[in-house]
Amino acid sequence: MKTRREFLIAGGAGLCVFAAPLAAQQPGKIARIGRLAPASVSADTLGIFEGLQRALNSLGWIEGRNVVMEDRFAEGRSDRLPELAAELVRLKVDVIVTGSTVGALAAKNATATIPIVMVMGGDPVASGLAASLARPGGNVTGITTLGQELSVKRLEVLKETVPGLVRVPVLSNPTFPDAVASVKSLEGAARALGVQLRVVDVRDPAEFEKAFGAISGERAKALMVLPDVMFMVNRRRIVELAAKSRLPAMYGMVEFVDAGGLMFYGASLPDMYVRVAGYVDRILRGAKPSELPIERPTKFELVINMKTAKALGITIPQTILLRADRVIE
Repeated sequence: MKTRREFLIAGGAGLCVFAAPLAAQQPGKIARIGRLAPASVSADTLGIFEGLQRALNSLGWIEGRNVVMEDRFAEGRSDRLPELAAELVRLKVDVIVTGSTVGALAAKNATATIPIVMVMGGDPVASGLAASLARPGGNVTGITTLGQELSVKRLEVLKETVPGLVRVPVLSNPTFPDAVASVKSLEGAARALGVQLRVVDVRDPAEFEKAFGAISGERAKALMVLPDVMFMVNRRRIVELAAKSRLPAMYGMVEFVDAGGLMFYGASLPDMYVRVAGYVDRILRGAKPSELPIERPTKFELVINMKTAKALGITIPQTILLRADRVIE
């Protein structure tokens, strides 16, 4: 893999994750952090939970000494998140950390008092999680990628990568909270780019073969796969079907490229979870989530799998390669 290069953008309200300590934690009190995730620990191929733990350690929160982690993972079944969130509320954790829109919604529905720190892809205001990014106003704060904007950028990169692209199937799970907004943003961008979108809805893993059969029948030249928990859990199957259909694909989650998919563009999850540690630290020291601005990502990655490109028989333009942060040879 080649050396990564960071893309920085101005984002959010500038909360410093390693902020100066606020009111001290009560002496001898063991803090309890609930981690609520839609997938499993084994799905964490990026090591984001380890990164979160290291960042917390650097801020003085050592598991077994002054903090206890309570993990609740839905193993790919998002319908279990409300039940798992309720368990964390019953345990009276001091803060809940969750890594998805569905997780944040489940946690907020379970409690209006326990602070919730989220990493989400959608719009927290439109989702009802916050009054505004600058002043959330409730018990939810954290980081949002505003994924619908990233979906537009992904379409632009895909069109630049595949010459003569005029029709793009978009694999989407309409039951996922962020999907509708992402599709709407993509439709506007597609018109500007002269690209016709064909949204292919998949609500269950049993529908993947049928969906790819329909896509192949249209003789599409490329594919977009929107971020989704179910897609993430079944990423290897999706990558295999894209390869079988000879489709260059742009994915909304980097794990797909590590599993053999062609391309990813988006925010760096490990970086966001390091920043989440700062939110947790400030809340445990007395800060109110209602007053901690929701931030935007500051680190983005373009990742390309050249092994997959060669297998598909496509040439990645030099303009794209020069912008790549990571290239898998």
